Amino acid sequence: MKPFSYLRTGLACAALISLYACGGGGGTATPAADSGTLSLAMTDAPACGYDHVYVTVQKVRVNQSSTAADSDAGWSEIVLNPAARLDLLSLTNGVLSELGQTPLPTGKYTQLRLVLADNGAAAPWANSVVPTGGTTEFALKTPSGQQSGVKANIDIDIAANKMADFVIDFNACKSVVSAGAAGNYLLKPVVTVIPRYISGVQGYVASNLANGSTTVSLQQGGVIVKATVPDSTGLFLLQPVAAGTYTLVVTAPGDTTEIINNVVVATDTVTSVNLSTTPLSLPVSTSGTAAGTVTVTPAPSSIDATVRALQPLAGGSTVEIVDGPVDSITGAYTYALPVAAPMVASYVAGPGLLTFSADAGAAGKYSLEATEPSSGGVVKTAGPVTITSGITVTTNFTFP
Repeated sequence: MKPFSYLRTGLACAALISLYACGGGGGTATPAADSGTLSLAMTDAPACGYDHVYVTVQKVRVNQSSTAADSDAGWSEIVLNPAARLDLLSLTNGVLSELGQTPLPTGKYTQLRLVLADNGAAAPWANSVVPTGGTTEFALKTPSGQQSGVKANIDIDIAANKMADFVIDFNACKSVVSAGAAGNYLLKPVVTVIPRYISGVQGYVASNLANGSTTVSLQQGGVIVKATVPDSTGLFLLQPVAAGTYTLVVTAPGDTTEIINNVVVATDTVTSVNLSTTPLSLPVSTSGTAAGTVTVTPAPSSIDATVRALQPLAGGSTVEIVDGPVDSITGAYTYALPVAAPMVASYVAGPGLLTFSADAGAAGKYSLEATEPSSGGVVKTAGPVTITSGITVTTNFTFP
């Protein structure tokens, strides 16, 4: 299959100023003989419970030292002038927003900082959200510790006279955290930086699932590598992802989960799992609820925990069904989970006709995992729990 080209929402070239200097500077530099070029774009995973998530990017900084402080030497920048206000939820299904390019000295770069604009004292907000089904825009409050930028560990090699092409994946679902009372939201950005692979996976869901609430993800070992929402035609494109073998998982509120095992992605190729004439159609399922709280002692001013629900499958594999941050004030979480047995198929190249069968042993069975950053990476697991129609199963976690 031929490579599938990227969809890009480009910022006007005149609005980008590329800088090559320690700590910034003025003007556009000419690459030196012993330098290469870094090119950056931004993409997003789907957000849970929001119609719009806006962030305003001022600049991106990189350094060869993973421990360099904001005022240390060695920083090079891509500055956006004016700053770019992006709706992260428009950057799904393979869509990228170009941030720009900058020449860099050759070598390995290990730290990136994404610098966002401040909200200021009044609307319009630089960073904001619109909850699903609403029209009111709420400010996203950014913790004071992020004034110098959102830090991400990177592994980027800059070679002489070559371009290193990378994508900043801004996970809106994990980055927007409710904070107690309605209308209070925190922005705690979760970003990863990945090469701009051409490879990926595409396919189609039925028209009734092209509604903004369906999520399609590629997973390995129960961990989501890339996720998206289908567009209005039912098309989904999971890109960029590295070559490898993945499990494709489709979830939607009120429907049975569908899973395609052993989806093979080759280098520089987009794998099709099905055609528009044979879209994935999820059977209806009743739901139950997994809920609870995460308690941290001693009590912090803000709880940074996340909880995810996993479903064990026949043969010992596991898939993630939902994941998100708890309420930063109360520590509460709540997830509606399908009761019906997940429908599972093995990938057929071609694409061929997929044959789904119910994994009866997995019906209503889930495990829950909680993590909390201050605990030093400890993961607490509960389950398996059995979810039944209309019933809430409460599972609480305490750290440390």
